[in-house]
Amino acid sequence: MAKLGKDWGPLHPPVAAAEATDKLAKTDLSRERQLELYSYMKLNRMVEERLGNLYRQGKVVGGLYSSRGQEATSVGSAYALAPQDVMGPLIRNLGAMLVRGVKPREVMMQYMAKSDSPTGGKDGNTHFGDLKRGLVAPISMLGALIPVMAGVALAGRMQGRDLVALTYIGDGGTSTGDFHEGLNLAAVLHVPFVLIAENNGWAYSTPTSRQMRIKNIAIRAAAYGIPGEIVDGNDVLAVYETTKRAVERARSGGGPTLIEAKTFRMKGHAEHDDAGYVPKEQFEEWRTKDPIDRFERHLLGKGLASEEELRAIVAKIDAQLNEEVDFALASPMPPPERALEGVYEPSEPWEVSS
Repeated sequence: MAKLGKDWGPLHPPVAAAEATDKLAKTDLSRERQLELYSYMKLNRMVEERLGNLYRQGKVVGGLYSSRGQEATSVGSAYALAPQDVMGPLIRNLGAMLVRGVKPREVMMQYMAKSDSPTGGKDGNTHFGDLKRGLVAPISMLGALIPVMAGVALAGRMQGRDLVALTYIGDGGTSTGDFHEGLNLAAVLHVPFVLIAENNGWAYSTPTSRQMRIKNIAIRAAAYGIPGEIVDGNDVLAVYETTKRAVERARSGGGPTLIEAKTFRMKGHAEHDDAGYVPKEQFEEWRTKDPIDRFERHLLGKGLASEEELRAIVAKIDAQLNEEVDFALASPMPPPERALEGVYEPSEPWEVSS
């Protein structure tokens, strides 16, 4: 783990390019669990590739948001949580949702506004939650989940439950009032809470260097009297180990932690955005640090998997997604008479007048 004082620059991870392609963090995770991490990251990317195809076919209602290049941060952090913990994902945390048990068909139907989607066709993308799986629905207003999840952590403590609350925020979202107020609230109340700031270098089209003078978001933790750590967000093992340490600290009464994951968004803000504002050389630089490619080299280099085994994992996911896409496409659109369901809590069933 590098120290906070090291100058990495606003858009670069805490490792040199050569190291980034060859070295991953040390871990005690078994071979089986590391292969599971790989499966989740591949599933994350392949689901989004299928969604991209559906978007181009006009099947997606609204926008499509990709986490390509950031899979290690979502998967590694969610994998460090215990079943009783509660997580609040954001729009690029599909991998975290998959780790918590969300099925690809749920996400696909959600994006297509189908009747059987988690919100019954009333909202798009990943705007849904499920408390049975420890998922609090994301909020479009960036930063708003931070005080909410601080409240979840406080409620868990008041109820005597052994839970840690975790949520995410982008580098742009750290400039919102909710970020500061929510993190300060969590610190003052000393609740079991972990906040992961995904610094992917761009808040839509605004580079991080143009919205803040600091180069490391994690140093803001000092203002609230809590620990701050910086992790290579493209190293799934480093993300897992760093998050696990923060979760264990929170569970044992050590209070909140702010983790900054240095990563990069390998696509535009949304599918309609070609990211023309990003210098081409920056894309090329980060392409060598692709989190899935790096993990594949790690697994092969350490003798944890063969190329045949990795191909078999991918083939299994591909077959699964063929079924998931077919299921989602066959799902009906919601009927008009359901438009008011779930919007109000009426005393009597709604009657639609002619």
